[in-house]
Order: sequence, then C-alpha cells, then structure tokens
Amino acid sequence: MKIGFWYGFLDDGIRPTDLGRALEERGFESLFLGEHTNLPVADVVTAASETQAHIHPRITDPLVTLGVVAGVTERLTLGTSILLAAQREPIVTAKAVASLDHISGGRFVLGVGAGWHDGELRQHGVDPKEKVAVLREHMLAMREIWTKDEAEFHGEHVDFAPIQSWPKPPSGPQVLVGGGKNPAWRKIAEYGDGWFPIYPGEPGPLVADVAELRARAADLGRELPVTVMNAPPDSDVLAELADAGIERALLELKPDGRDATLEVLDQCAEPLT
Repeated sequence: MKIGFWYGFLDDGIRPTDLGRALEERGFESLFLGEHTNLPVADVVTAASETQAHIHPRITDPLVTLGVVAGVTERLTLGTSILLAAQREPIVTAKAVASLDHISGGRFVLGVGAGWHDGELRQHGVDPKEKVAVLREHMLAMREIWTKDEAEFHGEHVDFAPIQSWPKPPSGPQVLVGGGKNPAWRKIAEYGDGWFPIYPGEPGPLVADVAELRARAADLGRELPVTVMNAPPDSDVLAELADAGIERALLELKPDGRDATLEVLDQCAEPLT
C-alpha cells in the first residue's frame, strides 16, 4: 500500500518546495492538499475552533501549490484532499487541472467533494442545498473538456456551447470522490473513478464498506481504487487496510514550520516506508 500525507499549506509554514523534496527523499508516495478559499468574517466568531479560524483563510490554493511541488519532484504523486469543485468555475478549473497533470507528467489525482461550509459556499454563489447538483454538473462538464476536442455542456448550473481547450490531462485524471459510502457511490457511478473516505476510527467498518463498493463496481465491470484519508500511523492498522486492497493511505501532517515538519517526517519514515 502506498503511504502519503494530506496537508494544508499556510503562508507562515514550511515552503512547498521544501516539503515536496523531503517527502520524495524519504520515500513517501504522495502529497495531497486540502482547500478552503476563505472564511467569511461573519463565521469567524462561530468557527469550530481557533485552529479552524486560523487555518481556513490562510490555506494556499492547492492547484497552484502542487504546480510548485511538481517542479521540484519527479516521482511524488500530487493530489487534492479535497478540491471543492462545486465552488470553482468548471472551464477554468478543467484547464488548471489539465495543466497541472500535464506539467507533472501525469502525476495528479483529483479528490473532489461538494464542501461542507455553508458560508464559504454562499460566497461563491452556491446555495448549500444545491451543492451536490452543482458538483455533479461541474464534474460532468470538466469530463467533457478533458476528453473531447470540441466539448459542450448544457445543464441547469453549467451551460456552454462547443469549446476547444488543451492540454488534455495525460492521467485522465483519476477522480476520487469523498463522502460516505452510499452518497459517494452515486457520484462514483456517474463521474468518479474511486472512493476517498475518511478513516472512521477503526479498520473494520471501512474494510466492510470497501468490500461492498468493490462488489458494486465489479457488477459494472469496473475496478474501485480507494485512498483513505486520516489513516493512523499504526503499522498494524495500515497492514489491515493493505490486506483489504486499499491502494493508498494518507496520514495527517499538521501545518507547522520547516524544522518541526521535517522532524515528523523523519519519525514516520523508518517504520512506514
């Protein structure tokens, strides 16, 4: 099983170039970056924690940041955990994703979700009640752009006449859908390639859910790659996840300065890679 980290770069933490090089040097497989574009001021006083209030408005754009990391690495898989695709204009996002996949040599994996912060969604003009429908059309429209020389899409939330847009992403890209088992499956069946669950605290329920979704995928003649977010740095748990056929486990790397971050990587590297 591949071992990587998910992270959110802040403007006062380790630099992307330093982290990318350090992960590759220590043999880790991947770096996945989270996304928040803003924290509405009205929500600052009601943020779940001081940490959330500090982090959410300071996270750098994941696609821009991964482009920087791509330039200083050769093997590291680059991903989003997750891209809030319902909040992003799909034509521009399709171009950014394809460009990143192209310049990285096909190393990009796109983790997507509808988002959970109602205030943030509204700042982007998205009604939280419509976020799943908006995400669906954004992803279907981007699929058209990535795969067609002349792409068009006509829906309730996205509507454009035939367009041309290159580059085409060499890896597809692989789309991993976040969320619970059944809501995620509906998205996977229509526009996703695999599942991106959060580790539930113990391996048993996750292993069972993965087996069920794999059976559903097999009925459609498809495979189901699975990347697990927030996996614990526990070799026994990771071995159980690997035995279940889970492709990748992402450990949490908390935002911090350069020296502290490198120390954490050193502590994890020997037993896990």
